[in-house]
Amino acid sequence: MNHSIPLAERLRPQTLNNLVGQEHLSSEHSVLQKAISKGKVPSMILWGPPGVGKTTLANIIATTFDSAYYQLSAISSGVKELREVIEEAKAKPGAILFIDEIHRFNKGQQDALLGAVEKGIITLIGATTENPSFEVNSALLSRCQVFILKALDEKALLQLINQAIEKDELFKGQNIQIKETEALFQLSGGDGRKLLNLLELSVEALIDIEKSGSPLVLTNEWVMEVAQTNIALYDKNGEQHYDIISAFIKSMRGSDPNGAVYWLSRMIAGGEDVKFIARRMLIFSSEDIGNANPNAFLLANACFDAVTKIGYPESRIILSQCAIYLASSPKSNASYEAISNGLALVDKTGNLPVPLHLRNAPTKLMKDLSYGKNYQYSHKGENNFIEQEYLPDTIANTALYQPQQNTREQEIRKFLQERWKGKYGY
Repeated sequence: MNHSIPLAERLRPQTLNNLVGQEHLSSEHSVLQKAISKGKVPSMILWGPPGVGKTTLANIIATTFDSAYYQLSAISSGVKELREVIEEAKAKPGAILFIDEIHRFNKGQQDALLGAVEKGIITLIGATTENPSFEVNSALLSRCQVFILKALDEKALLQLINQAIEKDELFKGQNIQIKETEALFQLSGGDGRKLLNLLELSVEALIDIEKSGSPLVLTNEWVMEVAQTNIALYDKNGEQHYDIISAFIKSMRGSDPNGAVYWLSRMIAGGEDVKFIARRMLIFSSEDIGNANPNAFLLANACFDAVTKIGYPESRIILSQCAIYLASSPKSNASYEAISNGLALVDKTGNLPVPLHLRNAPTKLMKDLSYGKNYQYSHKGENNFIEQEYLPDTIANTALYQPQQNTREQEIRKFLQERWKGKYGY
């Protein structure tokens, strides 16, 4: 047994039946298992969080069919590498091409796959942590079946721990006692690879300090200590991914461009997907700035469009510009609060009828039923305004939106006050 091979790799399943936590795919009645039993699998997209078996599943399929197997990473490969593989696969019927993080391929790179998939030169297996509906071209997606892999629950994670202790050649000879599992579960976040890496680090650290033959007792405290001293354990797809984006958002919300640029730099240095960063800034521009500065939304949208066309390293400049602008902009979550209030009201009151005067009346019958009766056309009023009720009777005069204390929304409040004369609290 090679001691340098990580535990997660040593325990990688070789058959579909041994794939932990994905019973909906591995059971004998599953669509995938039936396809394998018939001797032919479709091109597919494997969608799921990190460390749940996407690469393992691709390896299992390739081994089952004893096919020529090619593996590319969308991070480091381009059209040139794709075309080389496709050309070589022409002489190898049934060849399988696995592309990890396929969502990172741009449109041109994804289009380069279309012909080979259509002609059956390759069976494509793409793995992604992002929703393929948004990240994979519709033309390519229509030629693939999407299989969803689930984050591993505590039962599956415990199964992995037990397998490691009982079956791994390097672990079987140790007296390993798992006293507590909460830290292992929490830090792994449903990621089997991270769980096994942390388990291995924790056991190895105990071996270094315990006397030969002594039990190796894993506690929450010990696992946390090991995790803190092995910070590289956290990758951009795991807990650190969510902690850093949280710090980035909170820095912008707190109007600190320095904090925003620092956490942005951490994400860039870690190879974070530029579209993920830009997408979060676009959401932020509406949720946390909104009508306090509507231009923020326009800039964030332009940023998202730009970085989808421009990869690293140049896109870092565009991201930095946008992050600094958003952090330095006046803030308001009034739009977020308004839609939250609206949805809560709908949930509470149900489907209230539309007031008759607001209904459309395209037929004589509808007019006879008073549809549209007494509706007043706003443009006929002074300043293009005529006061009338726009909510159902039972919730009339309910205020969902309240402008906040910033220059732009105070202008909005003044506008609403002049029209509604104190109604809705304006």
